[in-house]
Amino acid sequence: MPPTSRPLRKLGFLTIGLFDAADPGRGHESTLRVIELGERLGFDSAWVRHRHLQYGISSPVAVLAAASQRTRRIQLGTAVTPLGWENPLRLAEDLATVDVLSGGRLNPGVSIGPPTHYDQVKGALYPDTADAEDFGFERVRRLLDLVRGKPVTGFSGVEGFEVFSDIVQPHSPGLGRRMWYGGGSLRSARRAAEHGMNFLTSSVVKVEDTGDAGGADGPPDFAAIQASLIREFRAHHPDGEAARVSHGLVVIPTDSASPAQRAKYAEYAARRLPRTTSPQGPARQLFAPDLVGTSAELAELLHAHAAFREIDEVAFALPFTFEYEDYVQILTDMATKLGPALGWRPAG
Repeated sequence: MPPTSRPLRKLGFLTIGLFDAADPGRGHESTLRVIELGERLGFDSAWVRHRHLQYGISSPVAVLAAASQRTRRIQLGTAVTPLGWENPLRLAEDLATVDVLSGGRLNPGVSIGPPTHYDQVKGALYPDTADAEDFGFERVRRLLDLVRGKPVTGFSGVEGFEVFSDIVQPHSPGLGRRMWYGGGSLRSARRAAEHGMNFLTSSVVKVEDTGDAGGADGPPDFAAIQASLIREFRAHHPDGEAARVSHGLVVIPTDSASPAQRAKYAEYAARRLPRTTSPQGPARQLFAPDLVGTSAELAELLHAHAAFREIDEVAFALPFTFEYEDYVQILTDMATKLGPALGWRPAG
């Protein structure tokens, strides 16, 4: 097995938090229990996906506020918050509040672009400004400025019995260094770097006409494309090779899985495999295959993965539709089998 160029330093996981519309509390409670389990197993981070107008967590910041009161050590992140749905000023206040409540453990991940199904939701989301809204990187820049303490107004001081601040309150000084950008293109990698953010990679990249795409005589090489994004990010980041990148694929260890679980996991991955063979849609998105197998098998695959060899942090994605008991088995195997096989040691 070839060694990794960077020993695995931080092990995290990502969950979507599905729920039954008739009983949403149960699904949210299950997500909190998964995060608590992650802390007990020694994971370094737990990340929550955003889902609007679906049966998944629509308000990860609120969920992570609850998680912050049920954990003491594990880092808590969003992967990712689509800023097209957000007011940067209000979001900055919420993020800073949860960071303070968590003792400085929040890791907000964000992305840009119009909200999904924008034509159907714009009347409710932006009834007066729908055609004027800018969903580009300027939204990220505004959020960063606000989180990092740039003045919001020219006014501060005392007015009657009220005291006003010219910056977002509460202000959490360390939060600005823990802002992440989720991207799958060279442009997104450069933008994140130039603004001093950390970089979230996932199981989706954009196939671009560059020499780093790999597979010149065949299909595009996902790992080669993802590795090129990481190199582009670090080449433009003030911290250079020390700039933080988190690698996120769907990884399902089966060491302690029952025969029924192994069959379910294999069927899940097989059902999603066709989308990995060629770029999808006008954006030419390429998906990575889900990795299913024993920890020894997975470690061998990951050590040979060009992008994995560039990083020392991961946030493995949990499959969306599994049961709590499946997540217990997967996370336990990750922490006790796969992580150590990759050189990781659980946090104390």
